[in-house]
Formats: sequence, C-alpha cells, structure tokens
Amino acid sequence: MYLLQLDRIPTEVETLLTSEFALAVLLLIAVLEGAMMLRFMPSELVVPTAILLIGSSIPEVITIVAVTVVGTTIGQFVLFSLVRRGGRNYILQKRWFPISESRLDRIDGWFERWGPVAVPVSNTMLFIRGLLTVPAGLSDMDSRVFVVLSALGSLSFQSILAALYLLVDYQFVLDNYLLV
Repeated sequence: MYLLQLDRIPTEVETLLTSEFALAVLLLIAVLEGAMMLRFMPSELVVPTAILLIGSSIPEVITIVAVTVVGTTIGQFVLFSLVRRGGRNYILQKRWFPISESRLDRIDGWFERWGPVAVPVSNTMLFIRGLLTVPAGLSDMDSRVFVVLSALGSLSFQSILAALYLLVDYQFVLDNYLLV
C-alpha cells in the first residue's frame, strides 16, 4: 500500500486523473491551486496524487511537475492580474479568497520587507504558498518579472514534493515489502 491514501481524494478527481484526460485535468487543478481556489484537496497532495495515479517513471514525473508549474503559474498570474485591476478591497470582498484582512496585512509586511524575492520563496513554502501574489499585484512589479518569479517558486515546490514523495514512498515499499 502506498503512503498516499486515495480515500481522501474525491472519486471524480481520481477517475479523471486515471483517464486519457489526466494531464488536462492536472493542469486545471494546478490553475485552481495557483489562483488560491483549490478547495477539494490540499495543494501539497496535487503532485503526489498525480504521480500515484498517472505514473512514476522519470519522464512521467518530469511531465507532471512541468504541467503543475505551468498551471500554478497561470493561476497565480490570473490572481495577480485581478488584484492589479481590482485592488485590495476588491479581492478581500471575494468569497473565494481565503485570506482575512489582518493576515493580508502581515503578508503585505513580508513583501515590503523582502521585495520581489519573497514571491519565489513563498511559493516554495507550505501554508503561505502563493499568498505574496496579492501584494505583488498591488505593487509596481512588472508582470513578466512576476511570472518568472512565480514559476521559479512553483518549480521548486513541485520538484521538492515529487522528490519527497518518490523517496519516501520508495523507502516505505523497501522497508515493508522487500525484506532483504
């Protein structure tokens, strides 16, 4: 048995990720995650679930990481653009936006302190992943610079998740099923 338990993933998502449309579904899930609209599964499970359901060969893992990086970058750019056009109050009034005003104030402080480097760093970290998209959208950051920084952080995050999943799951199988 794998460490990742599929009973926590909606059946519809599991079915789609094992279909011929798996990579398109993965792209859509990644876009939702990047735009902070993924509610049916934690973002930390996207890549491990895809590896489990789509495949774990090196070419498959590279493809999965590439698709999720493109998708999350698209999603974050959509959020970045919405914030840039609508402003802080606009985004805080949206029901799908999961951040309170006080938490956004703290995130604004991080961006003011660290500047653009905070975007890829935050995209690599659990729990704050993507949150600095909002202050970046409110700043004068060039959108092309944002896309590059967002993609770099997403590449780091997704690669770490893939490597950890493969390493831990492989070790689990060795320890529990291959008694040497």
